[in-house]
Order: sequence, then C-alpha cells, then structure tokens
Amino acid sequence: MSEHTGATTTEEPSRLSATSRGTLLGAIFLMATSSIGPGFITQTTTFTVELGAAFAFAILISILVDIAIQTNVWRVIGVSGRRAQELGNSVLPGLGWFMAGLLLIGGLVFNIGNVSGAGLGMNIMLDLDPKIGAVILAALAFGIFLSKKAGLAMDRVVVVLGALMILLTLYVAITSGPPVASALKNSVAPETFSALAITTLIGGTIGGYIIYAGAHRLVDAGITGPSRVKQLTNSAILGILVTGLMRVILFLAILGVVHAGATLDPDNLAASAFEVAAGTVGYRLFGVVFAAAALTSVIGCSYTTITFLTSSTRTTPRLTGFLVAGFIALSLVLYLVIGAAPQELLVFAGAFNGILLPVGIGVIMWVAWRRRDLLNDYTYPKWLAALGTAAWVLTIYLAINSIQPAIDLVTG
Repeated sequence: MSEHTGATTTEEPSRLSATSRGTLLGAIFLMATSSIGPGFITQTTTFTVELGAAFAFAILISILVDIAIQTNVWRVIGVSGRRAQELGNSVLPGLGWFMAGLLLIGGLVFNIGNVSGAGLGMNIMLDLDPKIGAVILAALAFGIFLSKKAGLAMDRVVVVLGALMILLTLYVAITSGPPVASALKNSVAPETFSALAITTLIGGTIGGYIIYAGAHRLVDAGITGPSRVKQLTNSAILGILVTGLMRVILFLAILGVVHAGATLDPDNLAASAFEVAAGTVGYRLFGVVFAAAALTSVIGCSYTTITFLTSSTRTTPRLTGFLVAGFIALSLVLYLVIGAAPQELLVFAGAFNGILLPVGIGVIMWVAWRRRDLLNDYTYPKWLAALGTAAWVLTIYLAINSIQPAIDLVTG
C-alpha cells in the first residue's frame, strides 16, 4: 500500500515523474471524494431546499475557510514528511495516539454509514437489496487494498469515481435549469444568512479523517520535503476546489428543481430532485452518484484511519493494505449485523470528530509556528500560519457545536 521509503523524494523540485504526478492527482481526489459522501449529498440538498439561492454564500465562505486550513495541513505534513499523529507525538508524547483513538472511534461508526450509503445507492441504481449492494461495493474496495499495487489502484479509482460524480451531477444541473444569476448574486450578497450552514459545510469538508487523507497519501508515496512546497500547496487548494465544484454543481441541480416549484419527497430530497429534473434516468443517475460517493468515502475513511494506527516507515506496504481491507470488512460486518449506524452512535462519532479537528489543527499550527526542527529547517510563512491559526479558532467553535448534541443525548 505505502510506497514511502523513509526518505524524501530525490526528483528535481520543478519536475515530477509521471508516477508522482499520478499520485498527486490521486491525493487531490482522495481528499475531495472522501468529503463527498452520503452526508455531503444530504447536507447540500437540505440546505439548498431551506435557503434557496442564498446557500451560495455559505458555500463560498466554507470553501475559503477550507483552503486556509487545508493548505496549512498539507504543507506542514508534506514538508515534515510525518503523518499527523507522528507530529502529535513529537509535540507532546501520547497526543498522537489520543488523536488516533478519536479517529478510530469516529471513523468506524461513520464507515458503517458509508457502507450503508453504498447499499442504498446500489438499491436506487439497480433495485438490489441494500445489503447485497453494500457487499458488492465493499468487496470492490476490499479488492483494491489487497492488490499488490494498492496505492496506484486507489489513486485511479478515486479519480475516475470523482470525475463520474461531477459529470453526472452536471448533466442533472443543466437539465434542471437553475437560476445561475440569482446564485451568483447571493454568493456575495445573500438574501438569508445561516451560520449553521457554514459551520456544517466546513465540518463536513475537513472534519475527522478527511483533512488528512490526501496529505497522508503523499507521505506514503514519499512526495515530501521543503522542495515540494509548491506541489503541496497547489494540490491542497485543488482538492478543496474539486470538492467545491461538486458542491456547487449539486447545489445548482437541486436549486433548479426548487426554483421551479417542484414538491420533493421529504424522506429522500436529493433522489426526488434528480427524478424531477431528469425523470427515471435522473433517479437512476442519483443512485450511481450516491453509490460512488459512498464507495470513495469508504476508501478514504478506511485508508486514513489505518494510517493513523500505523507507521509510515515501519509498516510494510502489504500489511497496510491488509489492515485497510480488514477495516472495510469489519465495517461491512457491523452494518450487516446492526444495519445503519443508530443516530445516537452517529452523534457521538460526530463529537469525537469534532474534538479531533481542533486538536489536530492545533498540532499543525504549533509545528508551523514553533517547531522548525520538524520541518527540516523550512522557514514557514508567518502570513500562512496566521491565516491557519484564525481558521483554527473556528474549528474550536465547530467542536463545541458537535459536542453539544452528544451532551443533550446523555442528559435527556
């Protein structure tokens, strides 16, 4: 799975081999498609129905904040050549393992939801029993990580599925005829403001494991060190822009239907919107998009969770692949036994991810400001560190928002 040899790449800073370019593209799409899961689709649809064109403002602000945070994460992890939990342990012994524990709990619960979403997508697409559909897609993900070139296979699969989701959703967006001019106007001068929408989008795009997925992939591939700053920065920004592009296209697809005054099924807003826009074909296309979103989230969640529990230099590639496959199998078995993760578990998993976000970003920013020794003597730009620190304060607010529902659940 991992191609990392323990040393940074020796390629010329301005030139990358075809394999390394493919890995960069794969890392971009791994981060992007990890965030484009079942929850992403549900959240985007719900807020579009609720806010209409004004949701464009929330999307724009969330993209800008995500770029500020993601750029710092990719640069610190990439320049240091260390995974997030390894940096955590370097800053404070045991902190990295605390981060890994939070990620393991949240990742497992959310992965059950991802597997469940894969089954639902297959049901909509092919009328298969959801559990059978979940087994089929989980087996596909399982096979990717058991292959001898798991890293290359993962890179290619997430790129293909990411492009497929964008193109199919674009077709529905064009068919639905959204009021683009109104959306553009509201992106800078919203008719309605929703702080909840902004914080939800940010948490959904960079929360939990998602923010580390692409950066850990580059560490595994050995694309690290100060000489890679340009590629790391550009890749981080492109990853967020790919996610933002999918969010905008999906928003426009749903907005067109809402603007036309269609009545949507409250139990499945997104699927019914696709059906209204493009008939039966649209409904089946939604199944494809939903299944692809779930499958890429299964891949991203499983891979990143295991990278938090293993070493980038001491764990062999084959063992990493087997462990990721095992995590997918465990998620599938739990789904088949208990069904979709209960709402209570999802709330608690969200709380764990909410705690991980400010802790992880805090580690990243501490390294950026104070630990030049971990950055291979790289002089970190103070303006970028300041921008990341400001965004870090926002993640604390997000954490409080995610923990409160769990407290409410316990107290009553």
